[in-house]
Amino acid sequence: MITRTVPGYAPGVRIRDMALADCAAVAEIRVRGWQRAYAGLIPSAYLDAMDPAQDAERRRTHLMAEGGSVNLVAEAPDAELTGWACYGPCRDEGVRPGSAELYAIYVRPDRVGAGIGRSLLGEVTARSLSAGFDAIILWVLKENVRARRFYEQAGFRPDGAEETFEAGGARVPEVRYTHPLTPPAAV
Repeated sequence: MITRTVPGYAPGVRIRDMALADCAAVAEIRVRGWQRAYAGLIPSAYLDAMDPAQDAERRRTHLMAEGGSVNLVAEAPDAELTGWACYGPCRDEGVRPGSAELYAIYVRPDRVGAGIGRSLLGEVTARSLSAGFDAIILWVLKENVRARRFYEQAGFRPDGAEETFEAGGARVPEVRYTHPLTPPAAV
């Protein structure tokens, strides 16, 4: 298991590989993150019906499954989990080969803005580059202005692709962002 203290963005926060024991905390972060970030963008009945216990079981199943995804957690100095990210090979057809995809990144709602998301994204970027990926792709809700600004500040740009998914009977539009990865310059 890799654990790394991330300087700069969120002092004292450690990023490490997710363990089965983290599933309940990650599910709580994910569900509460959806409920806060997507309020007004996804039907409230859908968001209200999200259940952390059911999501924890899905997290356990995904974590135990063989596959190419990597799950990371952000851990505060007191060992409380404050964020989660999941990434792996890009699932989209038609994107350049060698692209990674950021499947999800969520921070506890009361810790948004504390640098945890940037720390997680930085670790995803470093690991993707180390694994030989040359770009990272992600999908973000078209109307999620805060998330889009976050990704744009990190160097991601929309690539023109759009799609929708269904949530609670509503069609929710998403846009795809991409960020090319370049190895650090030799010193």
